[in-house]
Amino acid sequence: MNSPARNDIPPLVLIVDDYQDAREMYAEYLEFSGFRVAEARNGLEAVEKAFALHPAVILMDLSLPVMDGWEATRRLKGDARTRAIPVVALTGHALDGHSREAQDAGCDAYVTKPCLPDALVREVQRVLAAVAPAA
Repeated sequence: MNSPARNDIPPLVLIVDDYQDAREMYAEYLEFSGFRVAEARNGLEAVEKAFALHPAVILMDLSLPVMDGWEATRRLKGDARTRAIPVVALTGHALDGHSREAQDAGCDAYVTKPCLPDALVREVQRVLAAVAPAA
């Protein structure tokens, strides 16, 4: 990865998906690409982990058990501790209205699954570059 975080600690990406295989696949590829990774299985767990870990970016599936990704994103964006963390909707919802709903909930970007892992890494890098402080 070309842009290390402060103190050369790789950025932490929180992957939120209820499918273990998807979490593992994206986690392995992100780690291979130089990121640290944490995982959550549902929206409530995502909110709790975001508060505790303060990741650099959150990859949020929208269809989740316990609390869906739309509500989890609204809660994260409504809290001063986490509102600045970029949230990328990572979802199988490919209809035009769903990207607008994700944006309305507070998502900063929208990626349709299935997506190639290298495309996801590029999107994470793009989002992080957009929020990086000017040098």
